Amino acid sequence: MGKKSRKRQSEAPRPKRVEVPFVERPFEGLPGETDWVAMREVVPAATATVRTTEEYGGREVVVATMLPDLWPALHRDDGTVLVGLQTAAKSGDASRDVAAALLLALEAEPGMPVLNLGILEPGPRLQDVLDLSVPFEPVVHDDFGFWLAPDQDKEADVAAAVEQSSEGIVPTVKVDGVDSAYWCRMGREFLRWARPEPQEDVLDAIARLHSRRESELEDGARFVGAFRTSGILVPVWELVPGTEADELTGPCTRFEERLQAALAEEGPLDADARRARAGIVSRQVTLR
Repeated sequence: MGKKSRKRQSEAPRPKRVEVPFVERPFEGLPGETDWVAMREVVPAATATVRTTEEYGGREVVVATMLPDLWPALHRDDGTVLVGLQTAAKSGDASRDVAAALLLALEAEPGMPVLNLGILEPGPRLQDVLDLSVPFEPVVHDDFGFWLAPDQDKEADVAAAVEQSSEGIVPTVKVDGVDSAYWCRMGREFLRWARPEPQEDVLDAIARLHSRRESELEDGARFVGAFRTSGILVPVWELVPGTEADELTGPCTRFEERLQAALAEEGPLDADARRARAGIVSRQVTLR
């Protein structure tokens, strides 16, 4: 090949990689959207079983909060496929990332983890891959024993890894009777409640309640702020010291009624509610 031909070939433009578009609310449209977000952001150890569509094999897959070394997915020795939600961010669409990890794990040999998603381009999302008729029902765990098959022999190093990773788990319990509310103990007790309504609507509703001194769950359980993540709002309450999760069903049910009534109110916020809203916004945090 002559020099001119080699030069022309080297100067040929490379195909431009197509970026995955940013999606502010990546789990919208999935059953249990708020629990997907909670498992990704606030619950340390939990699993839920989903199923792929027939197009993608009709396979049951275990969605997990976290896998060893933040692996995106794992095809366990017993054939179970696990996909993690708490991993290093890869693209602007968490649904695309998790779906890519899931599909790679389905193709992997038993016993093999998915270590890297490679260069991601637009492709199937969870909303395309999963059977949306299957409910999403998280089970909260006290440790990471779900990494191993029930009958798997626990080698010393594997057992040590599970034990070491489990040491830092924040005690967390899903509150019965309401959706996506999680009690946790971090020195003090808190409630973190992922809400499905549009973020600004939830802020307005809580501001109305706060201005009327109705934002507490019960006496002494005070609203302390909220954070934004995956396109939804997660309000947070500091509970009376010593409060247990099984004590929250009644208070949460009653607060849900007050919140729904506030969400249904029309018209602009009054001056007190606007001040309350400004205070909430000044304290909120956005998780990416």
